[in-house]
Amino acid sequence: MALYLLYESASGYGLFLAHGIDEIGQNTEAVRNSVTDLNRFGKVVKLAAFNPFESALDALNQQNAVSEGQMTDELRNFLELSLPKVKEGKKAKFSLGVADSKIGSHIYEETKIPCQSNEFVLELIRGVRLHFDRFIENLKPGDLEKAQLGLGHSYSRAKVKFNVNRVDNMVIQAIFLLDTFDKDVNSFSMRVREWYSWHFPELVKIVNDNYLYAKLAKYIEDKSELSEDKLEGLVDILGDEDKAKEVIEAARASMGQDLSPIDLINIKMFAERVMDLAEHRKKLYDYLVAKMSDIAPNLAALIGEVVGARLISHAGSLTNLAKCPSSTLQILGAEKALFRALKTKGNTPKYGLIFHSSFIGRASAKNKGRMARYLANKCSIASRIDCFSENSGTCFGDKLREQVEERLDFYDKGVAPRKNIDVMKAAMENAASQGGEMDVDKASEPSSKKSKKKKSKDKDDEKADDKENAVANGDDAEPKSGKKKKKRALEMESGLTENGTENGLSTENGTEKKKKKKSKDVEMDDVAAVSEGKKKKKKSAE
Repeated sequence: MALYLLYESASGYGLFLAHGIDEIGQNTEAVRNSVTDLNRFGKVVKLAAFNPFESALDALNQQNAVSEGQMTDELRNFLELSLPKVKEGKKAKFSLGVADSKIGSHIYEETKIPCQSNEFVLELIRGVRLHFDRFIENLKPGDLEKAQLGLGHSYSRAKVKFNVNRVDNMVIQAIFLLDTFDKDVNSFSMRVREWYSWHFPELVKIVNDNYLYAKLAKYIEDKSELSEDKLEGLVDILGDEDKAKEVIEAARASMGQDLSPIDLINIKMFAERVMDLAEHRKKLYDYLVAKMSDIAPNLAALIGEVVGARLISHAGSLTNLAKCPSSTLQILGAEKALFRALKTKGNTPKYGLIFHSSFIGRASAKNKGRMARYLANKCSIASRIDCFSENSGTCFGDKLREQVEERLDFYDKGVAPRKNIDVMKAAMENAASQGGEMDVDKASEPSSKKSKKKKSKDKDDEKADDKENAVANGDDAEPKSGKKKKKRALEMESGLTENGTENGLSTENGTEKKKKKKSKDVEMDDVAAVSEGKKKKKKSAE
């Protein structure tokens, strides 16, 4: 049986014929060793047909279809024209070797061409890929590499759907750098406090903020030169005149040691560096807020920019976070505690990174787990909206935040929250008013209305039937109840009202007769059941 090989290159489709191969020669190791030698490989595999792509856009479309396991019309025409024709009702005397089994199954479904994909075929296609430029005539050196590079870039860009404004890698790097800045600024500020405290120890108790302390250390320098002339500068830094006067008084009665001018210069330079780091940290935070409003506006509106960025960073990307179920999102960041609990068969953690949200802190101790589960649910919805929606806005994030607030009030005060469908409808209306387009199944609304109408009609019919049955039984004013049924059964047993249903009614309509018979049958069944129960009691008593 002849074996044809289909190779999808960056410049076009190639069809190769592998002849002179029997079952004994289909040893993958032998083929693997002979693939690198063009003289040996060229005797076995030869070019049968080649169909070049028309343009770079055509190559991209063909590659997208092949990667998804779909056969295009161009590939179908190429195979039907190049492969031997098979008569109807007869088996093909050849098979087509493909690299991907998905496209092979699709080719067989559409054209009935037998396809195969195994290690032997893959080794042959590897040899074709290695020596492809030797098989194609009039192919200049470097043309194939250029085509591969251009197609690779366009294919990757189309797959990623590259958007400069929605790159979550920048958020991941920014939140990492922000955490690093926090650690470094804290450690450097403590070093400034400890260093300058040898000269002015009383300043630590007056000023608690690290940034303000570094600013004061740079401004004061030598405490002995601090006087009323520098009061305005101290007020500008501290924002409080009383504190500024307290600093001046403390400097006059300070117990710290004197420092040389070189030491004061070093402390001043180091304080400047700490101030620069703190200012850069503020700018980085503003940058993070701006990027989160572009990449994940709903998640940022729901849980905050910093916590949302940490969730994206821990998951790896916004797409990975959107794929996570809410149960996984709830314990992101607490994996070590989770596996330790599973190993020791203890209690699993209730929350991970979302613990830093203000909602968890505001909830009471017994409701923290519930709040974490509910918040993780809403965060999962917000991340999916941000990831897969083309329109960026905070409509859904604001509504989801309102839902979390209402749930918090429900746990604390018992105030019933709104239903989720009502909140989502309001969010959809807001998104539509802001120009966003979201797909809504509008056909479900009239069907629900119809079902409600049907239910109401059925209820009306049941009420009418109940009224007619009550009239047939002689109870015009009062509805049936369990006690009346028992009384009626006892009265029927004593024979007081055997024909009561026939005497009190007119028999003009045939429908009323049927209803009388039904009611009479029901009552007779009740009487029979009561009499059988009494007989059983008598037998048991005897």
